[in-house]
Amino acid sequence: MKELSLNILDIAKNSVKAKAENILIELTETDETLTLTIRDDGCGMSEETVQNVMNPFYTTRTTRNVGMGIPLLKLAAEQTGGNIRITSVCEKDSPENHGTTVTAVFFKNHLDFTPLGDVISTVTVLIQGSPDIDWQFVHRLNGDSVELNTKELREILGDVPLDNYEVIKWIEDFLKEAYESVS
Repeated sequence: MKELSLNILDIAKNSVKAKAENILIELTETDETLTLTIRDDGCGMSEETVQNVMNPFYTTRTTRNVGMGIPLLKLAAEQTGGNIRITSVCEKDSPENHGTTVTAVFFKNHLDFTPLGDVISTVTVLIQGSPDIDWQFVHRLNGDSVELNTKELREILGDVPLDNYEVIKWIEDFLKEAYESVS
């Protein structure tokens, strides 16, 4: 993928498909590294699935027999000297505490580092496409941060849905202003 934001979109959509109610997208940047973490409380994966998910010829989808999201993220991280780690607890093994965490580390100074891309559009598309999920977005940049939590928005908005055009536009503008203030 040409931008890490597209990887974020793909992995977060997996969390949506796993029936997650809460999804955290966290980016932590230093001068040297970018760490991406996506954590959900979805149905989780079995140990066997976690072991197989890095294989591009493994998928749980019935519409095609390849799954490229995690393998492409793994490739992007490893090309920079980084790595990927996936932990998951299956709902049948732990009905109260289940979900999946994907963490990828990238070295930003490496020639093969994929740019982050349009993370603002990624976050707004995810919220608009799955407005009933509680999304938390945090991007830490050398001591500053850009943060958005849809639980807090719901408290303010009351009955106004998150996929309302004015709300999505406000989210987009809010994130743009937040990034401008940390630049």
